[in-house]
Amino acid sequence: MDIKRIVSFFAIVAILFASIAYTSPTLVKNIKLGLDLKGGFEILYVAEPIEAGKPVTPESLRQTAVSLEKRASELGVAEPEITTEGTNRIRVRLAGVVNEEEVRKIIKKPAELSFRGPDGTKEMVGSDFVEGGAKLGYDQSNRPMISIQVKDKDKFKAVTEKLLGKPLAIYLDETELSAPIVQQVLTDGSASITGNYTFDEAKKLADTINLGALPLKLTEKYTQSVGASLGLLSLQETVKAGLIGSVLILLFMLVFYRIPGVVASITIITYTWLLLIVFELANATLTLPGIAAFILGIGMAVDANIITYERIREEIRSGKSILSSLKSGSKHSFRTIMDANITNIIASAVLFYIGNGAIRGFAFTSIVSVVISILTNIFLARLLIHLLIRGNLFKKPGYFGVKEAEIRDL
Repeated sequence: MDIKRIVSFFAIVAILFASIAYTSPTLVKNIKLGLDLKGGFEILYVAEPIEAGKPVTPESLRQTAVSLEKRASELGVAEPEITTEGTNRIRVRLAGVVNEEEVRKIIKKPAELSFRGPDGTKEMVGSDFVEGGAKLGYDQSNRPMISIQVKDKDKFKAVTEKLLGKPLAIYLDETELSAPIVQQVLTDGSASITGNYTFDEAKKLADTINLGALPLKLTEKYTQSVGASLGLLSLQETVKAGLIGSVLILLFMLVFYRIPGVVASITIITYTWLLLIVFELANATLTLPGIAAFILGIGMAVDANIITYERIREEIRSGKSILSSLKSGSKHSFRTIMDANITNIIASAVLFYIGNGAIRGFAFTSIVSVVISILTNIFLARLLIHLLIRGNLFKKPGYFGVKEAEIRDL
């Protein structure tokens, strides 16, 4: 018996399981749940310009999505998911929302940009400005500034005459963004907003003015609501089914494949742990389709082990030694496993590219699970079983689920 290899095997397993035991509670606690597990609602909006004949530009769509995200955050919604789709659609996913109707009413209201005097009077609104006319630049002191253009020069002149030496505050809805002082009467329809802005603050203000210059109205195209209790029940039942299935799989591998089944159980548990780590690092949101892809990945990981171990058992039955059977079986099964995994990655990549929402979540989980499965259930499994076989501790075919009567003479 080769003590060094046996010790190496147990050392690797001990380190893995210690790491899993130490980090898993935190990983599970930090997983972000989608609205189908946490409760909440999803809405697909179609965006249209308030003023007839105006275009819906990519920039206006993006800025509207940013505005919706800010509104959701201000309403206390944790980590809202708001994305643009196509040329005129915005998808909103808000998990953990209790007062759904109130949030829906507020969130779809067009963003209102207004310029107000010291007494709160609205002197100008977003549509008074030239679309895309707010530009970011620098003043003579190399400080960020915003240049703007208005449509009605005379109106702008009257406003600057009225408020000369006074602030003309900029509001988005009821939030004050800035309050620059009117330093002179402006007659050419252009102005510069200066102050102690950072670059990011100045850019944010310019983007907001451009958004207000081309406001969009939102119409609900599709909506889906999930109650918090229903989401929790879905999570509990899905996790329960996954655990039962995983335990049955591990028992099957242990009973049917013996020592290789032990190695497979170790690598499958490691695979699950690494997938949780990737979810944590990617800040991914777990949904029901994602859990389905997660469990499907476990099945594929088992499949890789079965292909390898069945090939090894066939080599043992042919009369080869345990070590020769391992080398030959691993070599001949590798291409089959890789072909299946690469095909899965290609299919999942296509789903991720053309899909959206839950479909992309399923595809992302599937791709990651295949990559981790290759690392654990091929390379790690091969390392561990090599250590055991070369350690000469398990020499009999029975340890690999092969009866003596099944072995043919060479």
